[in-house]
Amino acid sequence: MYSLFNPNQMAVTPFLFFTGKGGVGKTSTACATAVALADQGKKVLLVSTDPASNLQDVLEVELTNNPKPIPSVANLSACNIDPEQAAKAYKESVVGPYRGKLPDVVLATMEEQLSGACTVEIAAFDEFSHLLADEEILAQYDHVLFDTAPTGHTLRLLQLPTAWSGFLEDSTHGASCLGPLAGLEGKKALYQKAVESLSDRDKTTLILVARPDNSSLLEADRASFELKEIGIKNQLLIVNGLLQNHQPEDAVSTAFYKRQRDAIEQTPEALKQVMAYSLPYVSYSLTGVANLRHLFSSYAIHSSEAEETGEPIDLPGLNGVIDDFSEHNTRVIFTMGKGGVGKTSVASAIAVGLSEKGHKVHLTTTDPAAHLAYTFEGSGLRDNLSISSINPEVEVARYKENVIEQAGSGMAGEELAYLKEDLESPCTEEIALFQAFAKVVEKSEEEIVVIDTAPTGHTLLLLDSTEAYHKEMSRSTGDVPDSVKKLLPRLRNPQETGVVIVTLAEATPVLEASRLEQDLKRAGIEAKWWVINQSLYATNTADAVLKGRAISEKKWIRKVDGELAEKCAIIPWLEEEKIGYDQLKEFIF
Repeated sequence: MYSLFNPNQMAVTPFLFFTGKGGVGKTSTACATAVALADQGKKVLLVSTDPASNLQDVLEVELTNNPKPIPSVANLSACNIDPEQAAKAYKESVVGPYRGKLPDVVLATMEEQLSGACTVEIAAFDEFSHLLADEEILAQYDHVLFDTAPTGHTLRLLQLPTAWSGFLEDSTHGASCLGPLAGLEGKKALYQKAVESLSDRDKTTLILVARPDNSSLLEADRASFELKEIGIKNQLLIVNGLLQNHQPEDAVSTAFYKRQRDAIEQTPEALKQVMAYSLPYVSYSLTGVANLRHLFSSYAIHSSEAEETGEPIDLPGLNGVIDDFSEHNTRVIFTMGKGGVGKTSVASAIAVGLSEKGHKVHLTTTDPAAHLAYTFEGSGLRDNLSISSINPEVEVARYKENVIEQAGSGMAGEELAYLKEDLESPCTEEIALFQAFAKVVEKSEEEIVVIDTAPTGHTLLLLDSTEAYHKEMSRSTGDVPDSVKKLLPRLRNPQETGVVIVTLAEATPVLEASRLEQDLKRAGIEAKWWVINQSLYATNTADAVLKGRAISEKKWIRKVDGELAEKCAIIPWLEEEKIGYDQLKEFIF
């Protein structure tokens, strides 16, 4: 299959960037690598620029934005840069000069445009550019490891000269997440040097961390391609959490093992060209230096060591969520969560459950897979359920075309190039899809509408502040369709709308889901349910490794149920993927 990743047995460049979607284990992998290098006697600095970082939880040391020695590991220092704090300063440097000169609603629009993930990322890039471009760092440390790498989108923006001009101050297309880089004036040379360091294969290695599942490997493939385009070609892939063996007599263990192998066989062809390693699926939590040191050994906790403590946790299944929505006649239901947590399956199961209760239901999803539509088509009770599949590529292309037509007329050269790259922002896709969802809801007044993937609070506030700008000014910063204007108040009405946050019982998915919930609260939306999906704790597995991991889930299940969720449900890890109407019924009955 793959060789095991072990930094003790390979040459390592001075800079290592760990990247991957939330929940793949990039923080624990980065921490274990840092500990291993430090144990070799190398001077190591570990830096996190992830706004949802759990670096201090993994190392069990309180961290700040200044390097701090890790007491239990000689030669290792770590810091937890807060990019959101840096983003606040950046935002103020852009908006501040206009205070007192423009109406408050205009300032609110500017501030919300600068509240997205891209602004946080550019502020984080500013922080670690100093580390990449400062020759004194290499003199002080043998290796600097970064937990989270910049995206190709951000790097491409930085390479466009227009990004450093005041072009966006006069832009009216309303899609920008970065705004002019006035807040980082005078740093163009520093950034250029940082980008050059990233592209130098003797200095930098990009480590793509993925789980052995389809969505995670597709994300790694996309990131690999994006960053190769920018010249960051020294890449390697780590498939993290690969179950090494299975117990044939244990159905969960066998299915878990097979599903992982099937996903690996479907690895995108381009990603297969990247040097690949694996890390084992372990039974213990990867927190604390002792456990991190175990990761690169053959150590495994036996079932006798994985002792369960505390009272058993008893939570309703997904049928509890469906009963609640049915009883209260909730008309619009959103499932939200980070990629890979199973929100599409949860949305589909909720739709089937409500249909089985006699409600007329419309399910819409961004998954264009034809087999879903084919399987849901049928007779009898299935007549209560209709499905639409929104193709993200089509919707985004249409949205970009409209923006360029309206805002890009008269632009040429660098200005047009900047506008086009600006529209590659993740927020562009979210707004485009939200507008498509809004149209579906508007056409489905007589049905319960279940929507897979919801907009973030940032997008809602951006659209809302843009609407306010319409009222205040004769010109607009964006075209807000009537369907979107109607849907915003509906989303804020708990009598009409129910939001379901889907997560896994692991650190990163829970912490990121918590941030997502706070983001929604800023927009005046309360999540009604949290659903903990794919839980090994909720199975009866006897596999020693899987049982150990099941026990480690309890901490996060208790956190969600006791601290974060108004109402909480749990779905066990299922032996087979439930696709199609009849199989989805098994989710809930």
